[in-house]
Amino acid sequence: MMNMDLGLLIIRLVVGLLFAGHAAQKLFGWFGGYGIKGTGGWLDSIGVKPGVPMAVMVGLFELVGGLLLALGLWFPVAAALIIIPMIGAIVTVHGKNGLWVTQNGFEYNLILIAIALGLALIGPGEYAIH
Repeated sequence: MMNMDLGLLIIRLVVGLLFAGHAAQKLFGWFGGYGIKGTGGWLDSIGVKPGVPMAVMVGLFELVGGLLLALGLWFPVAAALIIIPMIGAIVTVHGKNGLWVTQNGFEYNLILIAIALGLALIGPGEYAIH
C-alpha cells in the first residue's frame, strides 16, 4: 500500500501545485502570467464575457482546486474545480483545434481531466489531510 500512497502523493503534489501556479499566473501575474486584467482582456477577446470577473472565477477555481488536490483535502471538490475550467478551455479555445497539443488542441486539458477524475475515484491515499 505504501508504494501506491507515495505514487498518489507525487501525482497530487505535481499536478496540484502546477495547477495552483497556473492560477497564480492568471490572478497575480506571477510566473510570466498576465494577471487578472491581462487574462480578463484575453477572455473578452475570445468572447468569454465579462472577462475580468471570469478571470477571477477561473483563477480561483484553479488555485483552490490545485491546493486542495495537493493537500488531499475535499477530493471531489478539488477534482470538480480542476475539471470545470478544463472543460471550459476545451469548449472555448482548444476543441476547435482537434486533439493534439502541437496544433493547440485539447490533449493536455483531457489529460488533466483524466488525472483529476481518476484521483477523485481512487482517493488521495494515506499521505493526505483527508
